[in-house]
Amino acid sequence: MLARLLQLKGADVKVYEGDLNKDVRLQGATLDLHEHSGLKALRESKLLSKFKESYRAGADKMRVADSNTVIYYDQHAEHDSRDFGHAYFRPEIDRGPLRDILLESLQAESVVWNSHLLSIEREHSKWKLLFSNGTSALADIVIGADGAHSKIRPFVTPVRAFYTGITMLEGSVCNSAATTPNVHAMLKGGKIFAFGNSNSFITSSKGDGGLLFYIGFRASEGWLYECGLDFNNRADVAAWFRREFPEWCEVWYELFDNAETAFVPRPVYCMPPDQTWKPLPDLTLIGDAAHLMPPYAGEGVNMAMLDALELSDCLCSNEFKSIGSAIAAYEIKMRKRASAAAKLSLDNTNWMHSARAIEKMLSLFEYLKSVTVQ
Repeated sequence: MLARLLQLKGADVKVYEGDLNKDVRLQGATLDLHEHSGLKALRESKLLSKFKESYRAGADKMRVADSNTVIYYDQHAEHDSRDFGHAYFRPEIDRGPLRDILLESLQAESVVWNSHLLSIEREHSKWKLLFSNGTSALADIVIGADGAHSKIRPFVTPVRAFYTGITMLEGSVCNSAATTPNVHAMLKGGKIFAFGNSNSFITSSKGDGGLLFYIGFRASEGWLYECGLDFNNRADVAAWFRREFPEWCEVWYELFDNAETAFVPRPVYCMPPDQTWKPLPDLTLIGDAAHLMPPYAGEGVNMAMLDALELSDCLCSNEFKSIGSAIAAYEIKMRKRASAAAKLSLDNTNWMHSARAIEKMLSLFEYLKSVTVQ
């Protein structure tokens, strides 16, 4: 997104991407984009019409259930007139199609694939980027968009993310209509947020006929190393779920029994909401590298896309006397809004893994309905 926006403003941009090519890895769950962040960036990048061609209408509709699949709330049963331009319209798109839209919008040879970054170092007035394939590159300005385990971030700040106490285990299913018919029927092409015994179970449909699911639970920070599970062994993980989560009924078992790919453990981390650092004249961060936060508010991708928009505006503005002052202005604004988003995400993480999760979720939907009516 940042490369697209900068190219529209006439900048010379290269994207150094660690993946071997655009098809090398599976893309994860769907993303809901928000009017004043993700959708705003798409609008400014002149890609909103492409997004409208690819998003999945109805995929944003949610059902709230308990561990026994009792449905407490069903958005499919409600009339919803919200559409693009509404503050609470949050259309869903699969990560793959969104990534394709962005890649196809860039000038030829903008992306240098198979460029897994090892480190950066000063070389006179430029930055030298060192890659694991033995190549290197020089840049006037480096923008770290390299995620939660950023190699760029330590050059900007020593502040590290902290563990929230929650770990998620991710699994995926292909052809869910045939392999997991009960959960597929519950989904109705949307998503399920289920809660029980202070655990969360989020399931999302995908446009290719599959689904992704995540169970969230409290665990030690080193659980993935201590648990003894073979995450490539479906039967091993399925037995663990039956043993550790006995309150969840057998409908959920079909997800574990039919998972197609290796399970992925994801300890949930967050950057301190009050983090700050001294700006550098030619180096900055966007996305998770700047402000990693839990996924329980859907803010991560939206904050990242807004980062791209605001940083591109600052870098290409005549308002600032230098690149360094433009970066400083961007970072002040970015940290302020990211702090608010992180606090919301942390709050959601806590109550979604509490005994009152369903009650809190229902009250949230009641509030949103009242705002929409007004």
